[in-house]
Amino acid sequence: MGSHGSAVAAVPGRSVVPPPRPWTVLRRMTAPLSQTPGRLTAILAGVVALGLLFGATALVGVRQRADLVRGVTVRSGELLVAAQNLYRALSDADAITASAFLSNGLEPPELRERYQRDLADAAAALTVVSAATDGRSASAAARIAARLPVYSGLVETARTYNRQGLPLGVAYLQEASGLMRDELLPAARELYAAASAELDAARDRAAGFPWIATLLGLTTLGALVLAQLYLTRRTNRLLNVGLLVSTGAAVLLLGWLIASAVAAAAYLQASRDDGSAQMNLLAEARIAGLQARADEALTLVARGNGAAFEQHYVVVMEQLAGADGAGGLLGEALAAASDQPTRQAVETAIAQSTAWSAAHRQVRALDDRGEFTEAVRATIGPGDQTTAAIFNRLDEALAQAITYNGERFERKATSAGRALTGADVGFVVLTILILAGAVVGMQRRIMEYR
Repeated sequence: MGSHGSAVAAVPGRSVVPPPRPWTVLRRMTAPLSQTPGRLTAILAGVVALGLLFGATALVGVRQRADLVRGVTVRSGELLVAAQNLYRALSDADAITASAFLSNGLEPPELRERYQRDLADAAAALTVVSAATDGRSASAAARIAARLPVYSGLVETARTYNRQGLPLGVAYLQEASGLMRDELLPAARELYAAASAELDAARDRAAGFPWIATLLGLTTLGALVLAQLYLTRRTNRLLNVGLLVSTGAAVLLLGWLIASAVAAAAYLQASRDDGSAQMNLLAEARIAGLQARADEALTLVARGNGAAFEQHYVVVMEQLAGADGAGGLLGEALAAASDQPTRQAVETAIAQSTAWSAAHRQVRALDDRGEFTEAVRATIGPGDQTTAAIFNRLDEALAQAITYNGERFERKATSAGRALTGADVGFVVLTILILAGAVVGMQRRIMEYR
């Protein structure tokens, strides 16, 4: 009898076939490559795969880039403008409120209307900013939303006492101004800085170079050139129309991809250099001017107890125009001005800043001599040489420059989007030509061997 230890029992009349070895399987799979038709088919498959991957990557990339550019123009740009408007409106409200108190209880209607408009503008801008921020920025927006009604309440209480001629109104005004400077304006600056950083980050992403698609395009072109060289050696035919069409389409697609990316990046850089960067400098200068204006008025309102406000005025004015009157933020804005309208506006602001400093010294001299009524008249009285009139000209020049550069930013960012217009459709068409040309060109040579 046979042993039970045998693992495989032989069946009479049948031979045991061992499983094929791995290299045997590999040899069978690669056997067609030993012949020209098989090699041509493999080359065709490789070219088609590369062309399809190149076209798909380019198409996805250009659509993502277009979305990023729209994000720069629509979301990030609008968020920056809203944050800037919020910061400016709060600063202006503080300055206007202080100036109104110099009117001895009878505040001019235009100042009251401007104050109310500032609050409305701040509320509208805060709504936009709050809807688009998160994290620390959301916390800053929440602080403004919670404290702004407190500020307006303090101002209204101060107005009530001021109309009655009671000195308690000054105390409430100073408390309101302290709230604005210690809590509201720092939170607004935080939102403005966050919006500016977000715009820069979005612009950098949109201006990124499509390295992966470019490398795939170069690889596809290399594969097409090698395929044509191989066909030339095997068939003694110099040209293959199908592969020439495919190569030409690949060159066009790669060139379009690179040109559109470079053009979009150039426009986005211009939107920064000739738009948002100058707008930021001008906005900082305008806000510094508003703070100095509030300090000037509060110094007078304090009736001899405004030394701290005067000291802050000196600090802010140096930030605005430098120690010599031609530096500071205005000097930076003038150096960065890339066109004549902006340069003229900044030069006007510098001239008005110099005039304001001279007029302010006169106001301080009058107040220090005890001539309070004359000091107030030199500040908010009639005529075009009061500090209020001079400041208004400075503020108007900066406001016009900010609006102008904001429009430049929008135009450049829009042009970046236009540089990508039609690219998605064009990329699809060129990808089809790459694939069709390769298939037709290679298939005809393959058919010759059958």
